[in-house]
Amino acid sequence: MTLSLREVTKTVGRELHLAPLTLSFSPGVFSVILGRTGSGKTTLLRIIAGLDRPTSGKIFLDDKDITEVPPRHRDVAMVYQQFVNYPSLSVYENIASPARQAKKSPAEIDRIVGEAAAALRIEKFLLRQPGELSGGQQQRVAIARALAKESRILLLDEPLVNLDYKLREELRQELPEIIRHRSATVLYATTEPAEALILGGNIAVLDQGKLLQSGATLDVYRRPTSLEVGEAFSDPPLNRATGRIEKGHLRLGQTAVPLSPHLRALSDGVYMFGIRAHHLHLKRHQKEVLDHQAIFTGTVELSEISGSETYVYARIEDFSWVIQAPGVHRLQLGEKISVFPDPQSIYVFSTDGRLIAAPPA
Repeated sequence: MTLSLREVTKTVGRELHLAPLTLSFSPGVFSVILGRTGSGKTTLLRIIAGLDRPTSGKIFLDDKDITEVPPRHRDVAMVYQQFVNYPSLSVYENIASPARQAKKSPAEIDRIVGEAAAALRIEKFLLRQPGELSGGQQQRVAIARALAKESRILLLDEPLVNLDYKLREELRQELPEIIRHRSATVLYATTEPAEALILGGNIAVLDQGKLLQSGATLDVYRRPTSLEVGEAFSDPPLNRATGRIEKGHLRLGQTAVPLSPHLRALSDGVYMFGIRAHHLHLKRHQKEVLDHQAIFTGTVELSEISGSETYVYARIEDFSWVIQAPGVHRLQLGEKISVFPDPQSIYVFSTDGRLIAAPPA
């Protein structure tokens, strides 16, 4: 069943939590809600669940208006950031609880619990208490219980945020496959662009309660319609700089970058340019630097080593960029570095932030 929101808003006092929002979510498609903390993701999910009422607008499940339907009659399951399990019940009974409330037969309950536990790979824990499990295993139990409810709508509010990196990676890969075989309409809220890309499906990008863009996740990532979307759907945020196109070059400050094919049709003038951190390259050996046409000289403001990558925050000309460099680079505050962009990966926006040209897919 298709879930539709029509001009849904939410205000609390004078605070706007959701601007007029019109969206549709289809069953069988993983729908991601992406936005920073405070963007309105949880408010949206709570309104869909019936835990909050919209200030205005309507919510439909197919052609049925469910705006005033209480939560217990909406056929919704929800999983939160913090796993919520019944500590006095076994894992089996935790997962079985929605089916028992629905007065399913013992054989049907066995089937439902078995399928949900198998999907989350927790069959061997069914006779244990939640307190005997790790945090990641307990969150799997919470997700299994939501699946066992067999609701038409499944809401996941940053369910992996409190798990360690390895567990997050595992569940990110597994969840779309788990959901693929179910007829539920699934909404997954996250603050992490990388997570949204892994999950795939469709996406809605929110910022300060406003819908910025929606569509197929990969399409929105590749063609953000505005600088706002580009910044929200990049981690680190999309690097930006004001510059000019003139005489066949893109000029940022004193540095000229040759125009790649996707930029050659643009008229001369002032634009806002954007480039993702992993499309800026760092070379510290002069011979390697001289092999590249566009060379920017910058000063290191901060350098962070994160696993097999280094994030370098640098002052270049009159703007600041973040370079996501593979490998470990031990850079000192104030150190001079050379940076070069991949010209084929540059976005062009108007001075008011509208997309004009995007890199080829």
